[in-house]
Amino acid sequence: MNFDFDDRTEELRARLLEFMAERIYPAEQVFAEQARHSGWSHPPVLDELRAEARRRGLWNLFLPGAYGAGLTNQQYAPLAEITGRSPGLAPAALNCAAPDTGNMEVLAEFGTAAQRERWLEPLLDARIRSAFAMTEPDVASSDATNIATRIERDGDEYVVNGRKWFITGAMNPLCQVFIVMGKTDPDAPRHRQQSQILVPRDTPGVTIRRGMHTFGWDDADHGGHAEIDFVDVRVPVGNLISTEGSGFAIAQARLGPGRVHHCMRLIGMAERALELMCRRVSGRYAFGGPLADQGVVQDWIAEARVRIEQARLLVLKTAWLMDTAGNRAARTEIQAIKIVVPETAQWVVDRAIQAHGAAGVSQDTPLARLWASARTIRLADGPDEVHRRSLARRELRRHQPAGD
Repeated sequence: MNFDFDDRTEELRARLLEFMAERIYPAEQVFAEQARHSGWSHPPVLDELRAEARRRGLWNLFLPGAYGAGLTNQQYAPLAEITGRSPGLAPAALNCAAPDTGNMEVLAEFGTAAQRERWLEPLLDARIRSAFAMTEPDVASSDATNIATRIERDGDEYVVNGRKWFITGAMNPLCQVFIVMGKTDPDAPRHRQQSQILVPRDTPGVTIRRGMHTFGWDDADHGGHAEIDFVDVRVPVGNLISTEGSGFAIAQARLGPGRVHHCMRLIGMAERALELMCRRVSGRYAFGGPLADQGVVQDWIAEARVRIEQARLLVLKTAWLMDTAGNRAARTEIQAIKIVVPETAQWVVDRAIQAHGAAGVSQDTPLARLWASARTIRLADGPDEVHRRSLARRELRRHQPAGD
């Protein structure tokens, strides 16, 4: 395994670091101030940053193939880490923010020509937003086979009925389409019951009930997290993605690269938190000297560096495996990073908050928001326990006696 950055990665890293320093960090306070008055729409400064990102060739970096920058997972990983230092602004400025990234990957890989023309092309240009409607309030959605929303064929249409919640981005007026996951055949084998279908936002029967909060934040600047009713929603059969029964497989394909993206951004978040902690303790005095001289603080800093380096190496190995052997061969590593990286980021941010005292939980630093984001991702990409269960079962199979 060679994790050296190739020439293209180095070039893009240099451009991105410059963009972060010149445009993203100075815009964070402007973004936050505008967000207070923007409702569910994105703050206007984001449009300026997007135009500049496109001008600098920093657009759709996440998407491989002809539709995006054509980067491998290993090439994109360090770029995602850089954007994670400002997770609420930088990914969106580069059109590399979830859930649109995952939806674009689905449309690029599984969509028909008509679906790509209608939905993928405007998403690539950031003219519209999209959402992925999977999680439901009335079932344990950590087991995707529990999903109860029905997608039933009726002549030349499918009829969708169900309730979804925590549908990220759906409150934004620019969100024009949902990819809805539901059951087309409840009697089929467990992993062949579900399908995914495109539902335009303005379809009769689609009702957005409310925006959900995460740790008190409505995340309006990112389009919020909606609770949505689908009642007798009719869409053409041509809106089905791929085939009936392929929904679970599509979801797994969607989550593979997305997990690397999330994890590298989390490492960027942890790096920024560590940097803020070091600056804080070097300039604050208590008990006769700088906080940086306290043994417990030095222990936090050393432990943070060790944990970040370990997590980064595991993610880079995962990206390398995905590129060289495929997502299936990297299943163990993909699940491992989903366990390790969010916990690592949360731990580092938590110590940085402690070092800042009351300021750490205030609006004067990004730390409280970073902590909430890291903690939420431990649910949003599947609960830790689900990844641990699957990983343990795979490990146990490796050591079963022959014939058992």
